[in-house]
Amino acid sequence: MMRTLVAALACRVQGSRLYGKPLQNLAGETSILDHILVNVDACPDIDRAVLGISEGVENIPFIDVAKRHGAGYIVGDQKDVLMRLIQCGRAGQATDIFRITTECPFTMWEMVEEAWRRHVAEERDVTALDHVTEGVGFEIYRLEALERAWRDAQDEQRSEYANAYLRTHQDEFSVAVVIPPPPLDRMDLRLTVDYPEDLVLCRRIYEAFANSGPVIPMSDIYAFCDAHPELTALVASYSDPGLVWKDVPATIGLKDKSMAPRE
Repeated sequence: MMRTLVAALACRVQGSRLYGKPLQNLAGETSILDHILVNVDACPDIDRAVLGISEGVENIPFIDVAKRHGAGYIVGDQKDVLMRLIQCGRAGQATDIFRITTECPFTMWEMVEEAWRRHVAEERDVTALDHVTEGVGFEIYRLEALERAWRDAQDEQRSEYANAYLRTHQDEFSVAVVIPPPPLDRMDLRLTVDYPEDLVLCRRIYEAFANSGPVIPMSDIYAFCDAHPELTALVASYSDPGLVWKDVPATIGLKDKSMAPRE
């Protein structure tokens, strides 16, 4: 059976700390969501992107973003994010879903090929990149597993914490966790946009590498952060390092040395 991996990107402008996070600009007219979609398009393992847009007229700008990038989109329930991810998969004719959150501009794309290969070869329901900096991880789900989780979950487990049921019922699913090799296995930084200070840091990173191609190597991002402690200090109080997928044995990825980060 051919497997099709589709990026399902849940979008909404509502946010108590920073409004319209995915639409916040990194530089010029390039928003966080623009940058994510360009990176998804550059990833050979992902077939297409589909935006899971929340209902409400205030979220109409996301439709314009989808059309501009040639991405698919669905409009669904504001609170039921899990169903929106499922609808994205169905719209994209996916067998499997690639999930990142749309307030996180910098994903560890170096690990996608390895994670997807293992996900398929080991016939997993969930394969997650964990033990990483807050905001750079991702999850791959078998679409059928998400549908099963939705049927059994409570309303609060279908919310923005869309992986809640799967994380708390791991015995019902085949779950694998992949961690990156050193020096990519860092949990001391924060690279998500939830507060204005987060946006300052991410803008500076993007501006530093905007001319080097759509995919910024994570090793370069870490080197920039280490060279600018005054920027990372802005978000230090918001940092909440920890594992997302607890109690799951983890294996180190990047078996192929050609995928290893640059010296």
